[in-house]
Amino acid sequence: MSLALNTTLAQLQAIAKCPMPRATAMPKAMYVLPEILAKEEERIFAAGWLCAGRADELPDVGDYMTFEHGRQPVIIFRGGDGTIQAHANVCRHRMMRLVDGRGNARKFTCPYHAWTYDLDGRLVAAPFMDKTECFNKADLGLHPVRCDIYQGWIYLSLDPNAEPVADALADLTPIMADYAQEDYVTIFAEDHVWDTNWKCLTENFMESYHLPVAHKATVGAHQNTDQTSFDPAGAHDAYTYQLFTKRDTTPVGCAHPNNTRLKGRWRNTSVMPTVFPSHMYVLAPDHLWYLALQPDGVGRTRIRYGAAIAPEMLAAQNDRDGFIADTKAFLDQVQIEDKHVVEGMYRGAQSPLGSSGPLSWLERANHEFTQYLARRLCGNDPCDRQSD
Repeated sequence: MSLALNTTLAQLQAIAKCPMPRATAMPKAMYVLPEILAKEEERIFAAGWLCAGRADELPDVGDYMTFEHGRQPVIIFRGGDGTIQAHANVCRHRMMRLVDGRGNARKFTCPYHAWTYDLDGRLVAAPFMDKTECFNKADLGLHPVRCDIYQGWIYLSLDPNAEPVADALADLTPIMADYAQEDYVTIFAEDHVWDTNWKCLTENFMESYHLPVAHKATVGAHQNTDQTSFDPAGAHDAYTYQLFTKRDTTPVGCAHPNNTRLKGRWRNTSVMPTVFPSHMYVLAPDHLWYLALQPDGVGRTRIRYGAAIAPEMLAAQNDRDGFIADTKAFLDQVQIEDKHVVEGMYRGAQSPLGSSGPLSWLERANHEFTQYLARRLCGNDPCDRQSD
């Protein structure tokens, strides 16, 4: 390891070992050092579970959407048996990308040489290959990609031995079960790129400390920040979460009268999970919205951003289209507010006098994220050993 990388990992590990009352934010080199990003891509993103969206985005057989799992293009589609599956979005002939965007198809035909695959990923046609002795259709199907559906979310991993998502999140499941988020109806999903390090945006979403300030015109206006609570069990390897409540005056975030699933305080309580490394969402009684992030270089972050509405809330709208448009406009404004601060944080991390300070108790999830990164990035490396 280089001296800079070694020093940064040693600092990261030291911070991770601190109890919460003495915890600080991560050293600024974590956000700007290219060697850190290389290690993150190798140890976190190459094989980790990444959220690609929601299952209800693919309601019909043949519906598909594309996704980039790091440098691996993936096509996700609802197969002929009705299940959602994922395969490498790369032709087995000359490695051409098969499709882009979203759509519906009964087969996927390579735009280069017309090799064609069915909805199980099998090669079913390949023109002019009859004179090639090493050609065997049965051996040239699309490479499968691990695809888990968990409470309506689509997760992908390139690691065939990755622990199933439901197992990794088993202790989180009962916290969210009564929301029935798998039944929420997706109203939009978009892809964006912001000029910031992916961890700046992840940490920003994880904490409610900034809500009354950065979001005073939107979600922060009705937040009971002092009532924020955390998982009493402490840190988990695969996730963290916190709970927060909304005031009675809030226009969003509370259960609709037709919601019979949630009782008592849960009717105005939201769960905010972070599924490591970079899937964050707010699960409210009436809606959810989410970000799924990946680095695109040290100072750029790819974002899949979307939202879904509880079915009883959507069914109660006289003007469904207007309600969806208003909801999206509101969440877009929250995004604009966040973009300003996370791009500003990244510029600050690049500055000569930028330095990290102590954390608030409201930033406990950030400290658990630091601990997660220390586990993944240090691993068996002697982080306290310096070398050239």
